[in-house]
Amino acid sequence: MPVISEKELSEQLRSHWLKAVAAIELRNFGYAISLLQGILKQEPEFLTGRQLLRRAEVTKQKAEKKALFNVSTARLSVMKAQRELKKDPKRAVELIEKVLEEEPYNRQANLILKQAALAAGWPEIGVFALRTLLEEKPGDAKILHELGRLHHELGESDQAVEVYNKLSEIDPTDAEALRLGKDAAARASMKTGGWTQAESYRNLIKDKEVAVSLEQQSRMALTGEPLDRQIEETYARHEAEPQSVDFARRLGALYEQKEDTENAIAWYQYAADLTNGSDASLVRKAADLQRTRADKEIAAHEEFLANHGPEANEYTDRSAALAQAKKKRAELLIDDARKRSERNPTDLQLRFELGERLFEAGLPREALPELQRARQNPNARLKSMNLLGRCYRELGMLDLAAKQLEEAAKEIVAMDATKKEIIYNLGLVYEQMGEREKSIGAMKQIYEADYGYRDVAARVENSYTRKPPDS
Repeated sequence: MPVISEKELSEQLRSHWLKAVAAIELRNFGYAISLLQGILKQEPEFLTGRQLLRRAEVTKQKAEKKALFNVSTARLSVMKAQRELKKDPKRAVELIEKVLEEEPYNRQANLILKQAALAAGWPEIGVFALRTLLEEKPGDAKILHELGRLHHELGESDQAVEVYNKLSEIDPTDAEALRLGKDAAARASMKTGGWTQAESYRNLIKDKEVAVSLEQQSRMALTGEPLDRQIEETYARHEAEPQSVDFARRLGALYEQKEDTENAIAWYQYAADLTNGSDASLVRKAADLQRTRADKEIAAHEEFLANHGPEANEYTDRSAALAQAKKKRAELLIDDARKRSERNPTDLQLRFELGERLFEAGLPREALPELQRARQNPNARLKSMNLLGRCYRELGMLDLAAKQLEEAAKEIVAMDATKKEIIYNLGLVYEQMGEREKSIGAMKQIYEADYGYRDVAARVENSYTRKPPDS
């Protein structure tokens, strides 16, 4: 990838980078923005720096009250950048950043940034511009389609699949998203299978009539004998072409319809192995079914324990089985997150997900390095800081926990769901430190905004209860 990492910065720019990070920690956003803009002027391909710059701009904008009758000059600046686009796209990127400093979610400015970045040969920045718009409006179908097309043009089939899956979740009737999603999944398979010249997944199957048949079958909800017959026919085709990803995928889908989870997992995993793991949809499908199987096992044990007391013959065995099932599920989640992180080592969002899974599995020490790294991702920063605070608390490092949560709370202006969770965790840390007044003060902040949040009401109201005087 052409993007520049922190390690590749010159000594001077790295010094400025560290100062910018420290300035953001201190909420000195103006200074941080100035430093980051200076770094990007010299190293425009430093994507992590641009991400942090945008996060600083967004946080600064939320913290400031908009002046009454303030007239935006963004339109004129965008037009200027647009005129510069054809002559000097790198200069256009610099100009558009001035607009984004004041209006980081400006739609037209981000679209120009995407165009200029692509013209300059920085496709990752083009992707970042579109994802910035989706940060404000995650369900914007037009931007999602544009992002999907860009991933397709860049040959990033796995990411394109994710985008089109998101579109299909938003609007199941979006036929174009469904079609493009299938094509993207097929291209991911083709890359690994050596079929790079194929125009679509149909070309991967010698008998095109078989391809049409598979398409028709995939739309049919079969049961009973017809379903078993389809399994037999598809298995016969698989035996004739054991390297066909489509036949293996189809067998996985058929066994899933039959609710034969074991065989469904086995065939989806076999199909994923044929692509060497390059088809993210197949890897995810196998992992999802494994989690579903584990969830069902856990639910069955929990239902039994809820309906039977310790005197029941199976109670002890079921309790042990429940603990084992939960442990197995945690291991599955960690393994899945670790594999995805290893496939995309520069993706800090995946680092966060791995850290989150490790923490949930009761491994706070192992989660620390993942979350510390993920904290550099503007989109995962606050969640990472919240989990870091909880990790430090679990490890008994209460001063570090308090510091981390205090800094995270300062970066959020509105008392939204994320801030409530952070403040609540901070209150628990204060309580553990013996700082009762600070703990109640934290809970009061939430109480004033959301009376029904967890046990905040009981904590706050009980703090007003006076002890009766000694008689």
